[in-house]
Amino acid sequence: MKTLYLIGGPMGVGKTTVCRLLKKKLDRAVFLDGDWCWDADPFVVNDETKAMVLDNICHVLNNFLSCTAYENVIFCWVMHEQGIIDAIQSALRLQDCRVITISLVCRRDVLVSRLEKDICGGLRQPDVIGRSLDRLSCYAGLDTLKLDVSDQTSEQAARLIAKL
Repeated sequence: MKTLYLIGGPMGVGKTTVCRLLKKKLDRAVFLDGDWCWDADPFVVNDETKAMVLDNICHVLNNFLSCTAYENVIFCWVMHEQGIIDAIQSALRLQDCRVITISLVCRRDVLVSRLEKDICGGLRQPDVIGRSLDRLSCYAGLDTLKLDVSDQTSEQAARLIAKL
């Protein structure tokens, strides 16, 4: 049986780092970051591009799920609305697949600190702080396992997820 890990969280919480470490901890694992399916300049958000990115994500995930080389499929993206998680799951071929949905969350001050570090490093634009903080509260209402990473390293978080 395969396992699909759907890992969400606000920008800057550490999803990509945790997932890269998780991939190394699991047998026969593959990782897709949803941002890789929508890396555009200019970044345009409208109904057409939202539909396109969901189609891209689901197409790649279905390919990973049907490939016998992989036992564990890891996907991360912001996924701050239950509708996004549900749309992805409904488009996937999940027979003989265990699905684990996780939201990485942290305290507001920790999130700001992590984002400021990324901004200073030239990895993000300053407007990300407000957008990320706005989304942080959305995760409480999702049907996901919440993992508070405020006081955990990415390594510790990956270790916990690998045990699920």
